[in-house]
Amino acid sequence: MGLDKVRQTAFNAARQAGTLLKTRLGNIKSIDYKSAFNIVTDVDKASENAIIEILHQEFPDFGTLAEEGGLSSTGSAKRWLIDPLDGTTNYTHGYPFFCVSIGFEDSGQMQLGVVYNPISQELFWAEKSQGAWLNDQLIHVSSTGSLSESLLATGFPPDTQVPADDNMARFATLTAMSHGVRRDGSAALDLCFVASGRLQGFWEIKLSPWDTAAGAIIVTEAGGKVTNLTGESFDMSTGYILATNGLIHQEVIHVLRQVDKSAGSAKTSTQARRKYS
Repeated sequence: MGLDKVRQTAFNAARQAGTLLKTRLGNIKSIDYKSAFNIVTDVDKASENAIIEILHQEFPDFGTLAEEGGLSSTGSAKRWLIDPLDGTTNYTHGYPFFCVSIGFEDSGQMQLGVVYNPISQELFWAEKSQGAWLNDQLIHVSSTGSLSESLLATGFPPDTQVPADDNMARFATLTAMSHGVRRDGSAALDLCFVASGRLQGFWEIKLSPWDTAAGAIIVTEAGGKVTNLTGESFDMSTGYILATNGLIHQEVIHVLRQVDKSAGSAKTSTQARRKYS
């Protein structure tokens, strides 16, 4: 099956949902909490419903994995991975950094990624083996070759008050070793910024498949590298991702390993003190 219709349908869904998000910005009617700090609004749900309606109208047999609706299986090997509003906390506060993210998977392999920023009207997309694009312009990762000259981004999970693996030590260390680390609150857009050369690297923990499905293939098709935090193959179901321009990848992995090793040693020492106190 050619992807032309799939791609155009995803474009249409992303743009229509993006228009909804932009129109409703500052006009949220209800805010709920999936956990203590994990926000969901009526706009998230309206966006997701609009996307699924458009996708299912053209491809009723495809399954979906969506942030608000969860898994809807049809028995097909083809499915959509949908984040109807990546950056909900930003959106809730009127901070204009959010997007719609739609990925298309066939037999466990990502084939297409579409990420739309309705504020800037930037449509990032990539198709397997066809390169990555920003609107109608081909994009590529940056040529920066060292961590010390790089601008990075990361994010933090909603449960940062839980001590285990809160990402703070990685953030502090890499901030001191680079041009800085941005924390803008949308993993999908951060990945697209790596793909387009605006960032040299991005890492995050405890993400869901819909957060990274589209962005990861866009980075890869733009010439970048995507793995987990230790350099092993990226598995979007685990929630741990490192995406870079490829040139600084091993340097970042080395730093992350050192940080995690130090954090592990500190944790062991603390546990030992508690045991014998």
